[in-house]
Amino acid sequence: MSSLRITEIFYSLQGETRTMGLPTVFVRLTGCPLRCGYCDTEYAFHGGNKRSLQSITDEVASYKPRYVTVTGGEPLAQPNCWPLLADLCDQGYEVSLETSGAISLQGVDPRVVKVMDLKTPASNEMSRNLYENIPLLNRQDQVKFVICNREDYEWARFKLDEYRLSERVDDVLFSPSNDELKGADLADWIIADNLPVRFQMQLHKILWNDAAGH
Repeated sequence: MSSLRITEIFYSLQGETRTMGLPTVFVRLTGCPLRCGYCDTEYAFHGGNKRSLQSITDEVASYKPRYVTVTGGEPLAQPNCWPLLADLCDQGYEVSLETSGAISLQGVDPRVVKVMDLKTPASNEMSRNLYENIPLLNRQDQVKFVICNREDYEWARFKLDEYRLSERVDDVLFSPSNDELKGADLADWIIADNLPVRFQMQLHKILWNDAAGH
């Protein structure tokens, strides 16, 4: 029977992306090959419980959600993530995938909204960016930059232009790294440069201070 290692499944408000503030079921898979300096889910690197795809989708259904987010860790590090995403789409949910951008998006169900990071210099994982993923993005998808400082911002602005990201996807997300960059500073830079991006801060950190299960 197909299975995945799961850290947690919980129902909360989406804290970021285009659906921020909407009630969402989160399926957090265990494990990640990256070690970003600003990671806020290190507890998902190890442990977790092995669960069948059926038990996962049954628990998701118990919340009667409209939105489901598959996250990690890095969910695509587990091969059975692909059939899980398809199963969730088949059940009629609006499904999003939060991914580091370091693993190929090839074969991800086209109904899934892919929220893909591009790792900035201060993440310490910039070399893991798989730029071959960019042509695999659809209009509905989103590209996210976590900005730690002005150097990160200038790098992200360059990548925005280099890959014409705002023409490829509906939302390019610029988010300040918690405790490293003031949100107001990033907002001021975006406004001054008139960038075609969506500024965001992480709602779950404001409401619940990064507690697990939120």
